Amino acid sequence: MTPGNSTPLIKQGWLRAILLLLAFFGCALLAGLIGSAFLLPVPGAKAGKPSNALFQNIVILSIFLTAIFSIVLTVIFRRYIDRKPVKSLGFVWQPFLADAFTGFCLGIALLGIGTLFLFARNNLDWTDVHFKTSDFFMALVLMVLVAFAEEMVFRGYILNNLMESMNKWLALGISAALFAIAHISNPGISPVAIVNILLAGLLLGMNFIYTRNIWFAICFHFSWNFLQGPVFGYDVSGLPLQSVLEPSLQGPQWVTGGTFGMEGSFITTGLFTGSLLLLYYVYQNRYSKAVTTSQ
Repeated sequence: MTPGNSTPLIKQGWLRAILLLLAFFGCALLAGLIGSAFLLPVPGAKAGKPSNALFQNIVILSIFLTAIFSIVLTVIFRRYIDRKPVKSLGFVWQPFLADAFTGFCLGIALLGIGTLFLFARNNLDWTDVHFKTSDFFMALVLMVLVAFAEEMVFRGYILNNLMESMNKWLALGISAALFAIAHISNPGISPVAIVNILLAGLLLGMNFIYTRNIWFAICFHFSWNFLQGPVFGYDVSGLPLQSVLEPSLQGPQWVTGGTFGMEGSFITTGLFTGSLLLLYYVYQNRYSKAVTTSQ
């Protein structure tokens, strides 16, 4: 990238963000169509009534293709529309190792607390255990891809570009709202789930607006999704995945999350809100001197 060719092809950061979002939706639609068209019914499936196994295979293939398409698309946008290196999306590893570790542990801690709460209230039990190495490895790879793809799109690119056009807090709010809109058609969506996805967008972006680094968000996103779906057996944002544990949920959907997973539970609302306030307090104190100096 030569110095003379570093001016973005499209000047407005907010417009670049919107264009990538529209392209992301197009990728998701295309992936869904490919997944539905290329997967044949499994043996024993009744005509016109897709089996659970077939539906799960379509979901997995669609998620995989959406992640791959999104990563490639974001790289193209960053290189040829923004005319910046891909690393500028927030992929600097040092000195953000501690942030990455914090994000990873936070995802595990929050989902663990929520699960223990459900278990203690007799809203949750596990009825069976299934472990197959190939399924577990496939789920691991899939959740890594999803974390990378969604964070590259919504934090690395969209939030990054919105921050070039407006106040960081407004940019954070808009990016979180767009993140929620991207999940609004997921199966099992509810008002509580929408609020929680919005809070998740704020939580995932909180570190970014202070550091311009994406590793906290990727590691949090991965640990939350992987533990939620492939391990504990909840649906992940309404999408069913093969899991090690087979859960049985009892109680109202606003408590258990129902078919949307833990992201549909009011317990998650409290956990995400508390984490947001904690992160704001920590980052505001840590970076206040730097912000004051730069202003």
